[in-house]
Amino acid sequence: MDLEVKGVAASPASQAQAISGREKPLQEQDVIPNNLPAPTDKYKLNYQQYKTEVKEGHKQYSQRNAEKTKPQITHQQTPRKKIDEKCVQGAEADADDLTTLDRKALLQQGYADNPPIAQRGTRRSDAEIVAAEKKKQTVTEQVMTDHLSRAVISDPEQNVTTEKQSAHILPDSKMAPLRGRKRTLHETKIKTRSTLTENMLSHKVQFDGRVVSRNGHDACRELVGFFFTHDQSLTIYEYRQFGKNRTNVLPFIQKNIYCHQRGRRKGKQYQLGDFYVGANLTFLSSDHPGLPGSIKENTLLTLRITNVDQIALHSLNCRTDSVEHDDITNQEANDRLVFKAIQDVLREQLHKRGVRIVTRLGKYLRQVDKEGNGLLNKADFKQALEVFDLEVSENDFESLWLILNDNDNDNGKVDYGEFKRAIIGEMNEYRKSFVRKAFMKLDFNKTGSVSMIDIKKCYCAKKHPQVISDLRCNQGTSFSRNGASHIMNIRHFTEEEIKSSFLETLKDACSKSEEVSYGEFEDYYEGLSIGIVDDEDFVHILRTPWGI
Repeated sequence: MDLEVKGVAASPASQAQAISGREKPLQEQDVIPNNLPAPTDKYKLNYQQYKTEVKEGHKQYSQRNAEKTKPQITHQQTPRKKIDEKCVQGAEADADDLTTLDRKALLQQGYADNPPIAQRGTRRSDAEIVAAEKKKQTVTEQVMTDHLSRAVISDPEQNVTTEKQSAHILPDSKMAPLRGRKRTLHETKIKTRSTLTENMLSHKVQFDGRVVSRNGHDACRELVGFFFTHDQSLTIYEYRQFGKNRTNVLPFIQKNIYCHQRGRRKGKQYQLGDFYVGANLTFLSSDHPGLPGSIKENTLLTLRITNVDQIALHSLNCRTDSVEHDDITNQEANDRLVFKAIQDVLREQLHKRGVRIVTRLGKYLRQVDKEGNGLLNKADFKQALEVFDLEVSENDFESLWLILNDNDNDNGKVDYGEFKRAIIGEMNEYRKSFVRKAFMKLDFNKTGSVSMIDIKKCYCAKKHPQVISDLRCNQGTSFSRNGASHIMNIRHFTEEEIKSSFLETLKDACSKSEEVSYGEFEDYYEGLSIGIVDDEDFVHILRTPWGI
């Protein structure tokens, strides 16, 4: 196409018009003055170079996109494999071959390729920091109030004194019964055994925790604990928020001196060295009558520490000479080595099929658990490993079983959640905190389960990279660095296709097709986490579609 008119170089508007292939109406055409100087040789040379660059850039761009779309076209043409509804079937797939569900689950990793705007992420992080500090201050004030501002006359210990005094009252006395009587100052013991001072309570370590449970309502409880070094006691409070401004802080574990109830340190008193991120705190449910009924159903209550005040911990470590149990520490280190050896082997097998295997393994173990108490025997776990082609040597399995069943009195049975965490491992507490945030946003009624309808409403795939590129393709135009426009006919995935892929893979993990429990939701992202190295990439995968 000739871009010169009467020996004069075409204007930039005419060039853009010529490239786009569209002509303007006569009344809209640019008027070219007749007295313009003739184009110089240097200008003609620059223009020829510009045309060459545009053509070459367009050619290279088309070749790159053609190469990118080859695997996608092959994937679209591959016939869809039939997936049996039973959780056992589908495990026979070879380790090197990915099923249709595996490929659909891997689409979720695409969110990591399109992280949110840095400024928006910083603003959100600042808001989270402010909320965490406000929560910390609220709970601390409540703890200090509970332990320092108890009126002497209302101290529960006063009832003991009153009962002793009532023993001297004659049976035929017409005085009101103890429950109906109003205690007076003359019947009040002035000094109680509680001699706590603000200085004593200031030597403490604050930590955040969560309940290790398959019950979604319990698993999402926000717990804040304190360990006091002056008497080696601890207390844990539950923080509840109703709406934006209303909060409530109530005791969850009363202040007292407690001991480990499981593991190598069973019977040992809690010390400062026991408080670190990832540590478990175990309590007997029978010792705490105020616990929720769903927690008291289990003999043991296990709490996981998710965050610790490192500044206070370091300060107290410098002042306190904590006594370490060298023999127990060495045993725990050996136990971790056994777990790591098994986990490294299995996680290599599950690198790209983690979602399918982890979720179906969880579903299988729940089906085998006929009693519903979460405990299974040795033969059940061996059978599960065989069904899902998870290769663990006999020696490793026996070592694992001895560790898990060492201090249990459950007739040779082990909690299958603990078994899963031992052989596969689990995501760190930073990642898990975002899984809990996403589920808490979905479970606004705090029932512990979410309907598929609500998940479909809340899941947003608009910011998935392959959806964004598809939108740009549908718009038909993109601009190169030189301002030239190109027509692109490359199709990726629509928003509905990404959403459907997610829902299909999530449904496969669920025992009920129209409902997702917290355990199933966590298993899904546990499997997805195996193939993601960077923590921030995993966080983007959760934040982007769920808006957290």
